[in-house]
Amino acid sequence: MGSTATPAAPHVRIAIIGSGFGGIGLGVRLRQAGQTDFVILERAGDVGGTWRDNTYPGCACDVPSHLYSFSFAPNPHWPRSFSGQPHIRAYLEDVTDRFGLRPHIRTGHEVVEARWDPAQLRWTVRTTATTYTCDILVSAAGALADPVIPDIPGLDGFPGQVFHSSRWNHDHDLAGERVAVIGTGASAIQIIPAIQPLVQRLVVFQRTPAWVMPRADRPITRLEQWLFRTIPATQKLARAGVYLTRESMVGAFVRYPALLQAATVVARAHLRRAVRDPELRAKLTPDYVMGCKRILLSNDYYPALSRPNVDVVASGLQEVRGSTLVAADGTTHDVDTVVFATGFHVTDMPIANRIYDGAGRSLADHWRDGMSALRGTTVTGFPNFFLIVGPNTGLGHSSMIYMIESQLNYILSALRHLDSTGSAALEPRRSAQDAWNARLQQRMRRTVWARGGCASWYLDARGCNTTLWPSSTLSFRAATRRIDPAEYHLFPARTPTAPSAPTAPEVV
Repeated sequence: MGSTATPAAPHVRIAIIGSGFGGIGLGVRLRQAGQTDFVILERAGDVGGTWRDNTYPGCACDVPSHLYSFSFAPNPHWPRSFSGQPHIRAYLEDVTDRFGLRPHIRTGHEVVEARWDPAQLRWTVRTTATTYTCDILVSAAGALADPVIPDIPGLDGFPGQVFHSSRWNHDHDLAGERVAVIGTGASAIQIIPAIQPLVQRLVVFQRTPAWVMPRADRPITRLEQWLFRTIPATQKLARAGVYLTRESMVGAFVRYPALLQAATVVARAHLRRAVRDPELRAKLTPDYVMGCKRILLSNDYYPALSRPNVDVVASGLQEVRGSTLVAADGTTHDVDTVVFATGFHVTDMPIANRIYDGAGRSLADHWRDGMSALRGTTVTGFPNFFLIVGPNTGLGHSSMIYMIESQLNYILSALRHLDSTGSAALEPRRSAQDAWNARLQQRMRRTVWARGGCASWYLDARGCNTTLWPSSTLSFRAATRRIDPAEYHLFPARTPTAPSAPTAPEVV
């Protein structure tokens, strides 16, 4: 009986990892450019990224809705100035349907491994469901995708429920329980007010207090929604107003931290009004410059902490002994459920362990001394590979959607350059990537994130800020408007008679 040939893996021009804002945005832009030969590989059962995964009580965005949306897909139906998670997820689903992306999406396809083939000048992408080959690979996995739960001694012996804020257990009823929330960041300040009225006792473990500003949230009226529907220019004007207001703050973050003093006065007054107890107020008062860590927005966080069933432990969690949590300050607290609001793998993105260059070396290994990329988007050693929300593209003052759209411009420019030159692949020169990051880190030294006197998740294990963009969003938009061919090597297209061994890239 003859042997059966193994069928070839399906080939697409572009494979995109992830269906959050980055993956969906790129899919829309590709279709608008007439490109339809692509797939979006999604490990979960539906689109939405972090706005699908984070369903914890009170989950909402801290960027106004009109700015936290695509410029090419306005939503006149936002119900509030700061929208909640269900409305943002519904928006992404609507964009997916409105722009015809469903046929391109492959749910249940978690990328296990992606390898560059230097002989064939293409990527082989293995998922939990099948294997693809593609000419171009884009990681839109995002930085807020994989949760961090600290390695706490004794945690595995805790008899109650333990879960991360981004993996909320909705089957577990917290009513009447003793609950510990570990962390006081952006998720925790939304969770705590939402669950405080339900629980018997709430213990909040706070390693470092945050600066909290009032949240100017309000319902968007029916008249406003009607205007946005019937006269779209009014919504563009509202978006521009929000953008300019946010962008006006950038100088205080990246060059003149002393300018944040006025905001500090507002934050202190906000704390004084809500917290009358001087001892609790002292626990909640930061000792670092505002902006060094993420500035949080909330009107109900401080009042919730002031309730009689809440204990604020100004210390981290050190050990677990059965159902007893031991803080670093030595105090003990018996609880039934532990909720970790401890963030994500941001400076050590797990997807980097699954992307391999032509020599079999992982992206994580390339980044062992810190993440870096050319213009936050391409990486030396990885031809035809693009990152959305890559190193040093995060913000402390404005909307990440603006940054994502800038990167989409850059990727589309790269695709046009490949087409116009007839090249098979492009790869950033090491000299260009190093020069870009040297300039970037030089600018970083004068920012509040470097000079503000705090330790934050913006910094990697070496204390280097590899997450944030140290300038205005306008400057990033200008830097990513189109690729600079001088920063790239081009690989000529293979011909049927060309040898299978890799050839040196053409220098442009």
